[in-house]
Amino acid sequence: MANPLYDRLFGKHAGKPTPFLHLPDGAVLTHDAFLQMAARLAHVLTGLGLRPGDRLAAQVQKSPEALALYAACVQAGVVFLPLNTGYTVDELAYFIENSGAALVVCDGPGATALAPVCNRLGAGLKTLNADGSGSLTGDMAGMPASFATAERTEEDLAALLYTSGTTGRSKGAMLTQTNLLSNAETLVEYWRFTADDVLLHALPIFHTHGLFVATNVTLAAGGAMVFLPKFDLDAIIGWMPRATAMMGVPTFYTRLLDDARFTRDLASHMRLFISGSAPLLAETHRQFEERTGHRILERYGMTETNMNTSNPYDGERRAGTVGFPLPGVELKITDPATGETVAPGEVGQIEVRGDNVFKGYWQMPEKTREELRDDGFFITGDLGRIDEEGYVHIVGRNKDLIISGGYNIYPKEVEIVLDEQPGVLESAVIGVPHPDFGETVLGIIVPKPGEMPDLDAISEAVAASLARFKHPRKLIVVDELPRNTMAKVQKNLLREAYADTFAPVGG
Repeated sequence: MANPLYDRLFGKHAGKPTPFLHLPDGAVLTHDAFLQMAARLAHVLTGLGLRPGDRLAAQVQKSPEALALYAACVQAGVVFLPLNTGYTVDELAYFIENSGAALVVCDGPGATALAPVCNRLGAGLKTLNADGSGSLTGDMAGMPASFATAERTEEDLAALLYTSGTTGRSKGAMLTQTNLLSNAETLVEYWRFTADDVLLHALPIFHTHGLFVATNVTLAAGGAMVFLPKFDLDAIIGWMPRATAMMGVPTFYTRLLDDARFTRDLASHMRLFISGSAPLLAETHRQFEERTGHRILERYGMTETNMNTSNPYDGERRAGTVGFPLPGVELKITDPATGETVAPGEVGQIEVRGDNVFKGYWQMPEKTREELRDDGFFITGDLGRIDEEGYVHIVGRNKDLIISGGYNIYPKEVEIVLDEQPGVLESAVIGVPHPDFGETVLGIIVPKPGEMPDLDAISEAVAASLARFKHPRKLIVVDELPRNTMAKVQKNLLREAYADTFAPVGG
């Protein structure tokens, strides 16, 4: 029976003794051994009463068994819902209830707190620990090593991924087999992945980057992964001579650059470094190329769409941009008020259309209609522009737009100037309430280690580069910026922390 996602990512490797997962202890899990593990787990799931279309919520540590659980869900037709390991029980209760999950899988220590929630919501509960132990894997004993793959179509749901929910409740993005499969196969070709590739994988697998980009691309190409539980600098440096590619967030690359062991010779076996999930500083691009001879490839994706754009494999990988729309992806810049396409070079909201774009938000038809147009274009909520050579620039999130005294200010434009100043490691620009202008610009600066930026000199540099209405009314130095698990700066937390900066005295 047909199951396109399983057949084209997983099933084609059945019986192959080729390496799939290189583990930290030096052990190797072959494609065939991995698929046998997944088949046994699929038997466990169906034995627990799960049927095609049911949802399984998993809040587990990264492990080969956790990845096999994803494969088991695909083979059994179960909708996979990976959840951030940092979520609290209260947050989990919302996801479990909203998704109607039939089964919840968590680590052993978390089961006691989750049991009452699962009982109340009628969901089963199993455990899976980082070392592969737990009640879920305990049930695998004696299960057959093959499973009759559930019949599914390309339009059936394969996964639910919940957005971060910085404003309002998190939304469950419904991802179909087509969404995941088309994106993986496009990226294999665009990034030149083959069965000879060995990917350094230190990303979490509860997020689209680590699960549906890194893992699916490797599976589609037939390559292998060095499967690390998390980013560990010593482990990355130790494994790099045996790898060919790496996918990471900007923090991975800055930490590598801070280590003298990371040299041109160490990276000589690598063919590709990819960065995403958060903007990469131009300075990091420059330092990385000087150190290694490699130019990092930056791309742009979302929970709802997987990958939309990428800098080219062949051709200029331009710092400060996310490259061009991927094959099969249409991208346009529109006026948020009218929906009309803006003039070339102008800033507007980014809209995308293609097989990668999700089906809609789970049980939120109104929100789906707000963000997914009838013609298939998805309103991403990101602001951007397309330059004269076709490169896409991300300016910021629509909700991060600052309107001061009637003028629109795009934080990225100010951040670029701040980041270029002596002693500045990085910056974040936010809008905060102001009694005269409605809101005004506040600059948050993180200094380079051991340095203290000259704030007066920075203000002078800003004045020379930007119109007066864009100038930060105040600059604040902090040790670090708040980030989520994928290294994105959480500007909502900064806005909350500094909301009273310009409040009237006694007001």
